[in-house]
Amino acid sequence: MCSMKRIVLALVLLLGSFGAVRAAQDDERLDPLFDKLYAAEDPIEVKAAEQAIWTIWLESGSPTVDLLVGGGMQAMQAEEFGKALSFFDVVVEFAPNYAEGWNKRATLHFLMGNTRASIADIEKTLALEPRHFGALSGLATIRENEKDWEAAFQAMRRAVAANPHIQGGKDKLRQLQRRAKGDPI
Repeated sequence: MCSMKRIVLALVLLLGSFGAVRAAQDDERLDPLFDKLYAAEDPIEVKAAEQAIWTIWLESGSPTVDLLVGGGMQAMQAEEFGKALSFFDVVVEFAPNYAEGWNKRATLHFLMGNTRASIADIEKTLALEPRHFGALSGLATIRENEKDWEAAFQAMRRAVAANPHIQGGKDKLRQLQRRAKGDPI
C-alpha cells in the first residue's frame, strides 16, 4: 500500500467510522430538480437547478467521506494527482454506492491519461446514477478523443437527455451525429 493511502486511512481512523453513506443519487429532491431543469428556459433557473443537483450529488451523508472527497478535490485542483488518487481510492472502497466518489475518481483518471480506468469509473457512476450528465459528457469526450463517433454520439445523446442545457451540448450532439454517419466536419 502506498504511503499516501496509509496516511489517508490513518486520517479515517482518527476521524472515526464512515457511518452509513447515503446514496445521494436516490435523494427524493432530485426528481423535482430534474423536472425544473428540463422545463427551465431562463439561464438563471437552469444554473440554479444544475447547482442544486450537483450539491445533492456531492452529499454523501458521511462527514468522513465528505472530508475525503474535499481533500481529493483540493489535491486534484493542485495537480497532485497521486495524492488525489489516494483520497478517491479510499472513498470508493468504503462508500461503493456513492456515485460522486466514482465520478470524481473518473475525472482524475482522465486528467492522468488513464482512459480505461476513467471509463470503468464512469460506468460505475452511471450504474448508480444514470442521469449523471457530468459523467455522460465526460464519456462522450473520451469516446470523441478515441474517434469512436457512434459511442461519443450515444453518450452525448444521453447527456443532453439528462440535461438539455449542457453548454454546447446540442451543437456537439449534431456534430457527433454527423461524424457517426460518416460525414466529414
